[in-house]
Amino acid sequence: MTATESPRVKFRLRREVDGFRGFLGRTWARWWVKALAILAGLGMIGILLIWLLIARDLPSVDNLRAYEPPLPTNVRGIDGTPIHSYARERRVELSYDEYPPLLVRAFLAAEDKTFFEHHGVDYPGIASAILINLRNSGRPVGASTITQQVAKNLLIGNEVSYLRKAKEAILAYRIEDTLTKQQILELYLNQIFLGRNAYGVAAASHAYFDKDLDELSLPQLAYLAILPKGPANYDPDRSTEKALKRRNFVLSEMQRNGFITPAQYQEAVVQPIGAVARQKPKFERVSGYFVEEVRRELIDKFGEAADGGRNPYSVYAGGLWVRTSLDNKLQTYAQDALRDGLLRYDRGRGWNGPIRHVEVAGDNWLPALLNTNIGLDYADWVAAIVTSVGGDSAGIGFANGRTGSLPRWAAQMPVRGTGGTAFAALKVGDIIAVAPEGGSYALRAIPKISGGMVIMEPSTGRVLAMQGGFDSRLQSFNRATQAMRQPGSTIKPIVYSAALEHGMTPASIIVDGPFCVYQGGRLGQKCFRNFGGGAGSGPHTMRWGIEQSRNLMTVRAAATTGMDKVVGLMDQMGVGKYPPYLAFALGAGETTVMRMVNAYSILENQGRAHSATLIDFVQDRHGKVIWPENWRACDRCNAPDWNGKPMPRPVVRGKQVLDAMTAYQMVHITEGVIQRGTATTLRDLDRPIFGKTGTSSGPTDVWFIGGTPQMIGGLYIGFDKPTSMGGYAQGGTLAAPIFKQFALKAYDGMEKLPFRAPPGIRMVRIDRASGKPVFGGWPGTDPKAGMIWEAFKPESEPRRSIKRASPEELAAQAQAAAVKARAAQAEQRSEQRRDTDFLQREGGIY
Repeated sequence: MTATESPRVKFRLRREVDGFRGFLGRTWARWWVKALAILAGLGMIGILLIWLLIARDLPSVDNLRAYEPPLPTNVRGIDGTPIHSYARERRVELSYDEYPPLLVRAFLAAEDKTFFEHHGVDYPGIASAILINLRNSGRPVGASTITQQVAKNLLIGNEVSYLRKAKEAILAYRIEDTLTKQQILELYLNQIFLGRNAYGVAAASHAYFDKDLDELSLPQLAYLAILPKGPANYDPDRSTEKALKRRNFVLSEMQRNGFITPAQYQEAVVQPIGAVARQKPKFERVSGYFVEEVRRELIDKFGEAADGGRNPYSVYAGGLWVRTSLDNKLQTYAQDALRDGLLRYDRGRGWNGPIRHVEVAGDNWLPALLNTNIGLDYADWVAAIVTSVGGDSAGIGFANGRTGSLPRWAAQMPVRGTGGTAFAALKVGDIIAVAPEGGSYALRAIPKISGGMVIMEPSTGRVLAMQGGFDSRLQSFNRATQAMRQPGSTIKPIVYSAALEHGMTPASIIVDGPFCVYQGGRLGQKCFRNFGGGAGSGPHTMRWGIEQSRNLMTVRAAATTGMDKVVGLMDQMGVGKYPPYLAFALGAGETTVMRMVNAYSILENQGRAHSATLIDFVQDRHGKVIWPENWRACDRCNAPDWNGKPMPRPVVRGKQVLDAMTAYQMVHITEGVIQRGTATTLRDLDRPIFGKTGTSSGPTDVWFIGGTPQMIGGLYIGFDKPTSMGGYAQGGTLAAPIFKQFALKAYDGMEKLPFRAPPGIRMVRIDRASGKPVFGGWPGTDPKAGMIWEAFKPESEPRRSIKRASPEELAAQAQAAAVKARAAQAEQRSEQRRDTDFLQREGGIY
């Protein structure tokens, strides 16, 4: 550097700023302040990212306040007795107060000891789980609290990831802010899956121990508390030791936390698990066809599944309470009567083959049998699968896992249609019906013929019993409501009702003789005939024609009335819609047992129609009636005592489809079918009863429809594929005895009520053969007496004829009348049966 050069010095001038701004500047100049600001910024960015990636799309916990778990639909009978449950998941919903305190403590000891202390997240537990997961590779170990499990199960699903854990934690905080601890526990205990298709501890109590929660012992409560970790891991049958070890750990945790005493602990740890075998819900199996028909109606009305909340009253999730009209006692009588009738017809006709055949791989026959869901509940019959066939016996297995043998001698019935013995036709994989006999089992034949039966209350249309075949688990097709069959002569009361509506009377004379109609050039002439081919027996009363079921009289009456009017009445009474051809007057049109029974109920109910119903009302899970619409309870019907006012009566609405007097006339006429017609087998029931038998062409089906003022019943039997039942088959010999078997038990102890005549009906004494009025004497109790009471509409009864005589004839008649008068006076003085006495005894003539 030279002497002349001056040093280059740089200066930076900074002006101090006073006040708050200066303070901020001086603070920002420090390095640690900048570091804190950067950290804060990163934190804000992190929170934003968490919100964007995790929290933004989380569901609202407010939904938990109104959360309703999927619940099964419970079905009850006419007396409130549970008869069935439609469920895909076992669930019973309870409130927190209904849970035993020891149960709550057991779950806290097993799942979340600090539940009542944390705010949704257990931080020490999370730290421990993180350390374990860092050391291990595989499925991450969780540290979920009960609140987090509620969030997982109800809101976000069961995905295994740290992202899901983060969502759980956020939702757990929100849940704790929204619900009380008791509400959270209630949700948890009601919805947690515990194996055996049981959701919630109340359902699990029945699934594992067949008891209510308040009946469980301490070790049983502790066992339920270990199941949330994995029900399959602690199965009481396959993993007994593992389950006992885990249960005892829960008991020790309960003791350590002061939930139980040492004495209770010592007593509990030595107890076995004591679980029952897997079982299905316990309901009587007599109502299979009925409850299936109810299920179909409910699905049509409310839907099968919840469908994302669009069907809040769905059958399998809506928790409905359904009150039906099923009378279990009557159902049992109807089921037994129809089954016995089918077996009587089928007896001696040979073996109809196996119920079903399945392929069996090795000794793995049990799953093959269980997958068919085939069962029997007739007498001591059981379903079995053939596991082996030897020279002298066949091995068989049952649904409970047990095995047995079927000796050759117990399966010697011939095979229907092919010949040979049933034993020779057996194959491994055949599912057959057997019954215990002599220390082993004997083969039984499921009848090939089938049928349907319905019992109805005529005043309301409520179906009291329904049987649609031999067994609903063998044949789900319901022949009472789904089988379209020709009703044969059971249609005749409706045909004659149309005739009564249009001028005829029960005493009208109709010719039982040849009747032919010209059907056009292509079809030519059609001539009708009576059952059995008879040509006819001349003129008779309408009553006689119905009692003796004369086809020729029926078609003649229908032709006189007009087939358009006849089929119109069939339509109005719900039998079916048919073209106006005479063949339909003899039952050529297809219909169902349900429709025919309902039509006869209309006759008994004085022409007022009620739709056939199986369901009285449906309530939601909270007890509110949701169907029928505008349903109203019967006010004061359940009053403890009479209050002096008119008796309350339920409102029963119906439509008048037939004149009340016409309906009563037909009921009165068809009482004669029982007394001296085609259903005399029912006469010894010794009560007022009306009805009609029927036999379709072939004969392919035989029918009986009829009953009393309290109950109307009807049935048919026939092959599913219409086939001749044999020339001897008739409604009076096959169908009526089935109804009689039912009626003997069903009517036992029931009041004998006469059929009530409507206002205006005139009861007139007539000659049963000619239909002419009788003015001397009174009808007796002999069903074949010549004189009977007949029901007529006003001004339609037969009257005396008047003949104008000559003076000589009048004088002779006067003299004869004087002689008769003196004799009559003497007779009248000793006669005890006076008109007034009769009227008093009979309660008056309607």
